[in-house]
Amino acid sequence: MNSIKRHEIFACLKSANPHPTTELEYHSPFELLIAVILSAQATDKSVNLATRNLFLQANTPEKVLALGEAGLTEFIQRIGLYKTKAKNILATCRLLMQQHHSEVPRTRELLEQLPGVGRKTANVILNTAFGEPTIAVDTHIFRIANRTGLAPGRNVLEVELKLLKVVPKEFLQDAHHWLILHGRYVCKARKPECSVCKINHLCEFKNKNI
Repeated sequence: MNSIKRHEIFACLKSANPHPTTELEYHSPFELLIAVILSAQATDKSVNLATRNLFLQANTPEKVLALGEAGLTEFIQRIGLYKTKAKNILATCRLLMQQHHSEVPRTRELLEQLPGVGRKTANVILNTAFGEPTIAVDTHIFRIANRTGLAPGRNVLEVELKLLKVVPKEFLQDAHHWLILHGRYVCKARKPECSVCKINHLCEFKNKNI
């Protein structure tokens, strides 16, 4: 795919959604961090249902830690892998208090030292909370990058690095959200809705569902 076509793709996505953002509900970098940890192998909808009540009771590392494992579990037990996530969240809260004055760190290296935080989660925090032009490659972005020809790669890191290289700078800040939302609602895994896709004339997928 050439640079002109890539530019047109993001211009179309921007025209349809000028100000994209995460569907996770949060009011601070800490709340976003907890929501993203919970969102692994879970839907944003299920996470929001849990965090709406959780954040009313505990929206700081100190308050979450005070809940203890049993207390935290009451809020998140309907989310997949909740036992592991509860332990990671409590351990993360301890580290935030002990090493970061209860603030969410603003570098990838420090974020990835937190339990339950990998490269993808760190990229979400850097992009959404702190405005860094990063791209968190999840299953949706990986699928779109390969299916459309936008930035084909054999693994998520390869796709991430390629996207950072080929996405026009003017679109890089919001590219993460545009691609995720497009994959979630239009370019679906099993049956892409090519007939309503705003970039189907630019996409290089050979088996379009039209």
